[in-house]
Amino acid sequence: MTVPGNLFILSAPSGAGKSSLIKALLSQENSVATRPMQVSVSHTTRAPRPGENNGEHYHFVSVNEFKKQISKNAFYEYAEVFDNYYGTSEVAIDAQLAQGIDVFLDIDWQGAQQVRMKKPSVTTIFISPPSKQELEKRLRNRGQDSEEVIASRMAQAQAECSHYQEFDYIIVNDNFEQAVSELNAIVLNQRLKCRQQAQTHAQLFAELLSDA
Repeated sequence: MTVPGNLFILSAPSGAGKSSLIKALLSQENSVATRPMQVSVSHTTRAPRPGENNGEHYHFVSVNEFKKQISKNAFYEYAEVFDNYYGTSEVAIDAQLAQGIDVFLDIDWQGAQQVRMKKPSVTTIFISPPSKQELEKRLRNRGQDSEEVIASRMAQAQAECSHYQEFDYIIVNDNFEQAVSELNAIVLNQRLKCRQQAQTHAQLFAELLSDA
């Protein structure tokens, strides 16, 4: 019997390093024989950007199709951002979990609230920058945003950080290697919980408790 995977949510303000942490963790995990892990591929109504592939970066669908899925209550969470819809398919996530895959959702605090209502067992993780000054420095180092955009992102980051207490775990991404190690520890902690271990080692405990 396949032991179901764990569902994780990672939320963070722009510039906190969330995407880099997930990429580093998956690179480490996929290099050894262990439970598979992957980032969820969201549905969206926006047009693909150059280099984006359907089913790899997003599932690109029409507005009508997306609204049809909303009416069917098919999303764990969804939101409308700048006239485009984004959502996480409940059927797709559950299918991956049933295959024993640990799945990461890269969503904001509002999406996390929606998912938690449907799946209370989800593990939520907030990635925080080490300071306001460092966050602004990281945003400026991108070299692609105007002063107005940077100010907007800083205000949005403060709004995101105001919800930190709603999460199960907090990682302060100051030292990147340490942050990756802490993220790995959270994943391992979930895998070692009694429910998970009891299913993984069901045969072992059956033998240990037998009278033979």
